Amino acid sequence: MLTVVIVFFALLILGMPVAFAIGISGATFFFTNDVPYSIVVQKVVSGTQSFTLLAIPLFIFAGNLMNHTGITSRMIKLSNVLVGHMHGHIGQVSIVMSTLMGGVSGSANADAAMESRILGPDMVKRGYSRGWGAAINGLSSLITATIPPSMGLIIYGSVGEVSIGRLFVAGIVPGIIMAIALMIAVDVSAKKRNYKPERTNRASFGEIAKAFADCIWALLFPVILIVGIRFGLMTPSEAGAFAAFYAIIVGAFIHKELTLKTFIQTLKDSVRDIGVIMLIVAISGIFGYGIVFDRVPQTLASLLVGITSSKEIMLLIIILFLIIAGMFVETTVCALLLTPILLPIVTSVGVDPVHFGVLMMTVVTAGIMTPPVGIALYTVSDIMDCTPEETVKEAIPFYIAILAVVLIIAFFPDLILLLPNLVYGS
Repeated sequence: MLTVVIVFFALLILGMPVAFAIGISGATFFFTNDVPYSIVVQKVVSGTQSFTLLAIPLFIFAGNLMNHTGITSRMIKLSNVLVGHMHGHIGQVSIVMSTLMGGVSGSANADAAMESRILGPDMVKRGYSRGWGAAINGLSSLITATIPPSMGLIIYGSVGEVSIGRLFVAGIVPGIIMAIALMIAVDVSAKKRNYKPERTNRASFGEIAKAFADCIWALLFPVILIVGIRFGLMTPSEAGAFAAFYAIIVGAFIHKELTLKTFIQTLKDSVRDIGVIMLIVAISGIFGYGIVFDRVPQTLASLLVGITSSKEIMLLIIILFLIIAGMFVETTVCALLLTPILLPIVTSVGVDPVHFGVLMMTVVTAGIMTPPVGIALYTVSDIMDCTPEETVKEAIPFYIAILAVVLIIAFFPDLILLLPNLVYGS
C-alpha cells in the first residue's frame, strides 16, 4: 500500500484528475500482489451498488432544484433581516445563509460558489475587500459539512456502517456553533475595517415574521427529513427521493418558479455534479480493496495505540493528519479512503463513531479552503476576482474560528451526542 500511496500522490502532482489517480494507483496494488485482476472491475461495479449511496444523487438533484426555484432569494431576504444591523452584514448574511441552506444544498463547494456569485458583487460595491469577501463566502460554506443533509456524512455513514439518521441529528449543534464562531470573527474583523451595518436598528418582529413566512417551506425541509428518518417513515435514500419530490412541488405549485426550461437546466447541472462524485465513489473501490487486503487499519491501530492509549491525544494526532490530508485530497476521497482506516482506530480507544464522523467531516471539508489544492479556495477567488493568496491572508481570523470549533467538537463529545441521544436514545 505504500507503493500505491506514492503512485497516487505522484499522479496528483502531475495534474491527473483525482478519480483516475485513485484508479491507476489502486490498480498498482494488483500488479504488485498475487490478486486476480478481475477484482478490479468487480470493485468498481460493487462500489456503486449501495442503496444508502443512492441518497447522494437524489439530494444533489433536490438541492439544485431548490436553488433554481426561488428558495435561495428568499433565504437572502431572511438572512438580511436577521443580521442587517451587524457590522460586515453581508458577511453575516453569508454565514446565516449557509446555515439555512445547509439543509438544502448539502454541498460545501456548491454553497461557496453560489454565495460568491450572489453576494460577491454587493460586497465589492460596498467597499469590502475582495479577498475578505471570498474568504467568508468560502469558509461559511463549511457549515454545510454538518447541517443535514450533508453529503460527507452520508458517505461516511455508508462506508463506516454508521447510522446516517444519528449523524444528521448530531451535525446540527456543531453547525450552529460554527455559525456563531464565524459571526463573531466577522464582527471583530469588520469593525476593524469599518464595514458598517445596513441598518442602525434591529429588524422588527413583524419584519422577521414575514421573512420567516416566505421561507417556511425551505425551513421545514430538514425538519421533515430528520423526523421522517427518526420514526422509520423513510430511509436516508427514500428521504433523498422525497426531497426531490418536495422540491418539485414547492417550486412548481407554491413558489411557481419551476418552469420547463429551469427544470431541464437543473437536470443538466445535477447530471454533471452526480457524475463527478459517483465516478470517484466507484473508482475508490479499487483503492479500498488494497486497504482491507493489506490490513492497513489494524497495522495503523497497533502503531498509534503503541504511541498513546489516551483518547484525547489520539484525536489530536488524527486531527493533524486529517488537516494535512484535506489540504491535498478532495473531501469525498478522504471520506471514502480514510473512513475504513481511521474508524476502527478511534473506536478501539472509546470514541463514538457518530462523534468521530462529525469531527472527521468538519476537518476534511475545511480542506476545500486551504492551499495547495482547495477546490472552493480557487473557485471563490476566481469569482471574486482576487488571488488565492489574498483570500488565504484575509481568511486567517476565520481559520482560527474554524479551528476553535474543531477543538470543541473533539473534546466535548457529550455536546455533539446530546441531540442524537435525545432523539434516538443513548
